[in-house]
Amino acid sequence: MPDRLIRVNAYTTFDLLDGVATGHDFEEEAYAVLNVTAPRTDPDHLTLELELDNAELTDLPAHADRVTLSADEARELAAELESYADRVEAAGEDGSTADTAAST
Repeated sequence: MPDRLIRVNAYTTFDLLDGVATGHDFEEEAYAVLNVTAPRTDPDHLTLELELDNAELTDLPAHADRVTLSADEARELAAELESYADRVEAAGEDGSTADTAAST
């Protein structure tokens, strides 16, 4: 990923995930980096960052999206991720193809 805005190293949470950017007039697919960080000293929040590989994008300029979460918000997100991961895993075990987005 040339010209990355998010620093990617051995501590990056996820790199090279499949990403999609959707706008009113476009949809682009690209590799993505997803990272979680917190300040090293006196952490009072965490930051969730997402960046799509700008070498693969034609309609979207290079950018990174960031969300700042409190510890409680991060735990709420983690619980939602666990819940959906369980549903996906269960669907894979029984061969079901239920749409997980239908109940969000």
